[in-house]
Amino acid sequence: MAKTQRDELVFVPLGGVGEIGMNMGAYGFGPENARKWIVVDCGVSFGGPDLPGIELIMANPEFLEERADDVLALILTHSHEDHYGAVLDLWPGFEKPVFATPFTSAMLAAKRAGDGIVENVDITIMRPGKPFTVGPFTIEAINVAHSIPESNGLLISTPVGRALHTGDWKLDPTPVGNAPTDVARLQAIGQDRSTPLALICDSTNAMKDGESPSEADVAATLAALIAEAPHRVAVTTFASNVGRVISIVRAAQKAGRQVVMSGRSLHRITGIARELGMLEGLPPLLDQDAYKSVPRDKCVLICTGSQGEARAAIARIARGDHPVIDLTAGDRMIFSSWAIPGNEREVIDIQNLLIDKGIEIITQKDGLVHVTGHPRRDELRKLYEWTKPDVLVPVHGEAMHLDAHAKLGREAGIANVCETRNGDLVRLFPEPMVLQAEVRTGELYLDGLVLCTPEESGVKGRRRLSFGGHIVVSLCVNGSGHIVSGPDLVIEGLPETEDESLTDLVEDTIAGVLKSVPAKRRSDTEVLNSALFKGIRNEVNAYWGRKPNVSVFVHRV
Repeated sequence: MAKTQRDELVFVPLGGVGEIGMNMGAYGFGPENARKWIVVDCGVSFGGPDLPGIELIMANPEFLEERADDVLALILTHSHEDHYGAVLDLWPGFEKPVFATPFTSAMLAAKRAGDGIVENVDITIMRPGKPFTVGPFTIEAINVAHSIPESNGLLISTPVGRALHTGDWKLDPTPVGNAPTDVARLQAIGQDRSTPLALICDSTNAMKDGESPSEADVAATLAALIAEAPHRVAVTTFASNVGRVISIVRAAQKAGRQVVMSGRSLHRITGIARELGMLEGLPPLLDQDAYKSVPRDKCVLICTGSQGEARAAIARIARGDHPVIDLTAGDRMIFSSWAIPGNEREVIDIQNLLIDKGIEIITQKDGLVHVTGHPRRDELRKLYEWTKPDVLVPVHGEAMHLDAHAKLGREAGIANVCETRNGDLVRLFPEPMVLQAEVRTGELYLDGLVLCTPEESGVKGRRRLSFGGHIVVSLCVNGSGHIVSGPDLVIEGLPETEDESLTDLVEDTIAGVLKSVPAKRRSDTEVLNSALFKGIRNEVNAYWGRKPNVSVFVHRV
């Protein structure tokens, strides 16, 4: 049989391999010219200061769209934004089923309702330990501990080999609000040598030694901090970390305090958790309207905004413009979270505002008030030992994380370590190899309500505007070259000092240009436009040291 006609199991990372977030990967099975595909996860990352106006970034699904007839399904490992946040933007057009756990399904429904999204997707519920078939693939969800309920790894089986896609995971023997990682199942996978195994594995913490602390350890720290506090305690954390919310509520209950919640995402996610029985036995959580009625020494506030979001509860409290809630000197504020890279400045600014109010700030630098949901190096070694993979593919991480993970895998004796990036095609079985840049990949930006490519987004123009401001000149000339209207001038984003006005400078420059161009030449709108453009940019640059954005409109009448 020709090489191209044999069945192969391949993996194509479309996002999340070379960066944190935007996770999306495709598994293909069959001969090269007739593969069937499943997709694992469909996440977002968040626009930063370098992308003004861009809220979300997601993987461009062009590769899948070109093979839409052979794409069978999307399987979601869990409902963190970087793994499921793009589903409602990208997947409705495929009209193929989405497999998800009950919690993830409910999160998708709540997102759709909350954002007013018309498009919907067909959800099929999956449960750990109950394999299902999609075309030539047999897929089994495996429970793993993480910082959100119902997180799963996926065992993807085909006749030529298997892939264990870990998703986000850690080895936490004592998680809160969720079952621990199913170690017995992982060990059984390693004992099965009927077909070879590839491990497609989370690299987020591959640079950190040891093991990640348990969520139960964080719960103990929070309980002590809440019990000993003389006044109010406020805690901000990731709204999706239901286990952390449970720990806070239990600590408050033990300390004889009531819990008040502030933030739409907290209410939405805890509502889902309560409906699914995850908050069984816990007291009711009060809405922010009850805040003033709870005695100061009997209150625990859980609020959104752990990443410094300007409109979230803790930011509004820090600025003093929250409609209901305020904190006063002597209160304790616990940041039970870590700042995602890029958000550090915003979080520090909020902490500084609170400190200036006399509020005690406690972060992970002061104690174990937060723990990651990802495996450190000793946990990775244990997974290698249990599953005995023939192939390792590090995913979920930037270059430094992927490189550290690859080196660790080689040190552990894994025969084939495939270092890859978005757009590579990894042949897992038979004969593992990486075909670099085999697939067209890229990003899509969500700009308000518009989904567009980076080239279509206009971000480059926004950057120029933010750096150089904008000068707009409009005037009308007749056939003889005489100015019959204007010039009218608009200046945005340029400095104005008491010593000299840029408006005056630009007006003088325009007058000089008009005087220097003979009337016959002024009737040529292109000549006049060019002369005004160059003159204004040069004169402002000589004064300011920067070249502004200049738009000149010369109208012939």
